[in-house]
Amino acid sequence: MHIHILGICGTFMGGVALLARAAGHRVTGCDANVYPPMSTQLEAEGIALTEGFGAAQVALAPDLFVVGNAISRGNPLLEEILDRGLPFVSGPQWLADNVLRDKWVLAVAGTHGKTTTASLLAHILERGGLAPGFLIGGVAADFGVSARLTDSPFFVVEADEYDTAFCDKRSKFVHYRARTAILNNLEFDHADIFPDLAAIETQFHHFVRTLPRSALIVANAAEDSLRRVLARGMWSSLEWFGDPKEWWAEGADGGAGCVFGRGTDILGRIDMPLAGAHNRNNALAAIAAARHAGVPPQVAIEAVADFGGVRRRLEVRGMAGGVTVYDDFAHHPTAIAATLEGLRGRVGAARILAVVEPRSNTMRLGVMKERLAASLAGADLVFCSGANLGWDAQEVLAPLGERARVCDPVAALVEEIRARACPGDHVLVMSNGGFGGIHQKLLDALASRPAASAVALP
Repeated sequence: MHIHILGICGTFMGGVALLARAAGHRVTGCDANVYPPMSTQLEAEGIALTEGFGAAQVALAPDLFVVGNAISRGNPLLEEILDRGLPFVSGPQWLADNVLRDKWVLAVAGTHGKTTTASLLAHILERGGLAPGFLIGGVAADFGVSARLTDSPFFVVEADEYDTAFCDKRSKFVHYRARTAILNNLEFDHADIFPDLAAIETQFHHFVRTLPRSALIVANAAEDSLRRVLARGMWSSLEWFGDPKEWWAEGADGGAGCVFGRGTDILGRIDMPLAGAHNRNNALAAIAAARHAGVPPQVAIEAVADFGGVRRRLEVRGMAGGVTVYDDFAHHPTAIAATLEGLRGRVGAARILAVVEPRSNTMRLGVMKERLAASLAGADLVFCSGANLGWDAQEVLAPLGERARVCDPVAALVEEIRARACPGDHVLVMSNGGFGGIHQKLLDALASRPAASAVALP
C-alpha cells in the first residue's frame, strides 16, 4: 500500500512513517519548515519528502492519506483530498488500527517528561529481553530512532493529550487502548485548544475510561490534578509513585547515589545518568510500569543506570571557547525551571546562560507569560527571543533586571551571547522548535571569538 503522510516531519507523524515503512508499505510525505532530528531521520530511512502542501500532490495517487494534527481546514492539499472524496485517516487512528491492535500497549501520558519516560521504559523493556516496539516523540540514544516495529507483543507509545486531527478533536491517547498507563503529571498547557485545566482533566479521564480492568495505572502522587481525574471514576488497578508508602526515589540533585524503593523495601541504588528530581520521578514511573510487563525492578534499575538519554533533552551539542552548549525541548515554565534545576545540580556554581524561544502556542498566546521570569530565576543570564509574540518579552522578564536580554533576529541573539559568555559557562538553549539553527551558530561564533573578548556580567 502507498501511504502519503501530511505533516510527516512532526515527531509523532514521523514515527508513524517509520512504522508504516517497517510494515512493508511505500511511504511518502509532505511538510513545511522541517528541521532535525526528524527530517534527517526520515532522509536516512529513504522516505521521500515534498516541501509544502500543494494540491498537486494528489497526483501521487496513494492508496491512503494519513493526516497529522498540524493540518487544518484551508490547507490546499487537505481541501483537494476532501473535494475529491479521497481516502484519509488520522495518524493516531492509523496507529491504533495497524500497529497497536493485539499489542500490550504501555502508554506514557502527562504534560511533562513523556519523551524521556517513554524512552526509559522502552530501554528497560529492551534490557529485560522483551524487544518492544515503540513510538516516542524524540530520538533515544539507545535506539537511534523515534519509532520501531518488532514482533514483540509489547509496544511503548508516548501518549499525547493534544487533539487527534482536524476531524477528530479527542486527545490522541484515547485511540491507544493501553494496558499499562503512566500518568506522569498534569498542568494547563495547549491553550490553543483547551480553555482551562478542567478541560484537559476531562480528556485524561476519557483516557482512563478506555483502560480495561486488567490494566495498571501508574500515577504521580504529587499531582492533585491526577487525583481529581481518578476520583471521577477508575476501573483499573492503581499504583502511586512519589509516595513513601508505595514507589519512591531519593538522591542528590546531580543524580549520584539515587535510591529506588517500594514501601519499606530498597530495590536498588545507582548513579542516575539524568539530572534533576523530575528525572528521578521519570525513571521511577518507568520502573513501576516495566514491572507490570514482567521486568523485575532490580533489572529495571540496572537498565536505568546505563540509559543513554534522549536527543534535545539536556543534550550537549558541543563545546567551543570553553563554553558548553546544550539543547533542550523545554517550553513550558515548569519544564524550564526543572531543566535549569537539573543542569544546576550537574554544574554546581558554574554560570548558566539560559536562551529561550517562547515558541509553543501556549507561550505565544501569553497564557504562561507571568510565570516565565520565575521559571528562569535559576539562570545567571537570560537571553530571550521576542519574535512572533503577542506580548512584550522585555516587560515580562523585567523582574530579572539586568540579567535578562531580549533581542531578535537569531543573529543578534547569537552576538549578544557571544559577547557575554566566558570559558566555563554553560549555555542552555530551550525551545520546542529548531530556533533558527541557533545551536551551531553559537558554537561557530564562540569558536571564532578571540579568547579575551568575553565580558563577564554579574
